[in-house]
Amino acid sequence: MNITRTNPDSNIDWSGYVPISGIPAYLSSNKIPYSEQYMFSLQRQIGKNTLVSANYAGNEGHHLLVLMENNPGNPALCLSLSQPNAVASGTVTCGPFGEDTVYTTASGQTVNGTRGPLGPNFGSNANQATIGNSNYNALQLSVRHTSRRLQMFASYTYGKSLDYSSNLGEAVNPTNMALSHALSSFDIKHNFVVSYDYELPVDRLFHGANRWTKDWQVSGITHLSTGFPVTMVNNSDYSLLGTNPNGVNNSAVDEPELAPGPLNLNSNPRNGSPYFNTSLFSLQPLGTPGNSPRRFFYGPGSENFDMALSKKVSLTESVGLLVRLEAFNVFNHAQFFGPLSVNGILGSSSFGDVASAAPPRILQAGVKLTF
Repeated sequence: MNITRTNPDSNIDWSGYVPISGIPAYLSSNKIPYSEQYMFSLQRQIGKNTLVSANYAGNEGHHLLVLMENNPGNPALCLSLSQPNAVASGTVTCGPFGEDTVYTTASGQTVNGTRGPLGPNFGSNANQATIGNSNYNALQLSVRHTSRRLQMFASYTYGKSLDYSSNLGEAVNPTNMALSHALSSFDIKHNFVVSYDYELPVDRLFHGANRWTKDWQVSGITHLSTGFPVTMVNNSDYSLLGTNPNGVNNSAVDEPELAPGPLNLNSNPRNGSPYFNTSLFSLQPLGTPGNSPRRFFYGPGSENFDMALSKKVSLTESVGLLVRLEAFNVFNHAQFFGPLSVNGILGSSSFGDVASAAPPRILQAGVKLTF
């Protein structure tokens, strides 16, 4: 049949397959990603049972894979066709989501969409390019204590992570990549964790050690932290770049327009009020990307306590019994903690609301027989 790219089958109406969209391209100029890690640590032993550490930890990622639109709309061209007097009478004007539309100017000239440089047969298509970078810096403090009855480890991290894209679903701005530089979606500014295992002095309380008074233990993990950054999403295409979700990227590169003013973060999301001052955010002027950073403030934090009470009983020399009661979120605090806990989608009916919560208190018990 001699059907090739340069000699397509004339019996097929190929117009139904254009514009071709959602086809990512892996650039031949891509480089191998790599990272640099560095750390400086000071340790001091206090007495014979306690070790204190202070660390600086850093990490830089280079040539990270990101998505960048390779056939964006031309905002200036679209704006020049956005008024009725700029196009032929009775024909459509250019605006959001109009990058693939055919226009007729007032002088009769045909404009086959506003995308370039691939032309009108291609819609929104992204390059997978190794042009991303990231960096992380943190102060890490820790205390480890071990004694006859108590084993305890406490750590605190004050850190910050920045990148251009935290996952392949986040495209970067094709006209100015710097506009996509923001907090990483997984960044946690303050993070404090304590784990412990304490043998209760029941034997002392009853002035005798036997199989019923020994081996009572309470253990747990306490986690206190700030929340994840709130991701601002604007799929209005007011940038006129045409980078809306196409099956590869999850959201457009547009950002809201941010007005000056206090964010008024809601310290008690249980009250049902918006988490932040939504009146500061609006659609950006037509043809601009929006001035709000992708992520610049944090959602609700975590205040969680998991605990367990256990008892070991020696039934015979070779047979033992372990009874354990565990409680997760033991105080049943409402935990509005997570990377998607706050709705940052501009235009959503729940924009600014706390959208999810961690599970409530969970209790479970277990018995283990060893022999």
